[in-house]
Amino acid sequence: MGKTILAVDDSGSLRQMVVFSLNAAGYQVIEAVDGEDALNKAQTQVVDLVLTDQNMPNMDGLTLIKSLRNLSSYQKVPILMLTTESSDEMKALGRAAGATGWLVKPFDPKRLLDVVQRVIG
Repeated sequence: MGKTILAVDDSGSLRQMVVFSLNAAGYQVIEAVDGEDALNKAQTQVVDLVLTDQNMPNMDGLTLIKSLRNLSSYQKVPILMLTTESSDEMKALGRAAGATGWLVKPFDPKRLLDVVQRVIG
């Protein structure tokens, strides 16, 4: 069975592109529409990687990362930001929150797969 990735983004079209790219490479993908939805799903399912946007309603990506890192089961799970935010300040906030890496939208599916494979195999 392939590894499971939790893909979090309020854009349905972006989630579709992420799901298409990752499913084609053999990963299972759980979709969440925002950080709050992701946090709920993360507590009921085991995932190998979280891929999250920053700017979302209800709960943003940084808050999601901090919330996940407070859960014992997510202290070592890789979390990648996939966002339009690319400033050094925002990346520093992401690292401080516990983000493992950073990808900037729009994303190249091949680059996304390369990073995911490097992080979780």
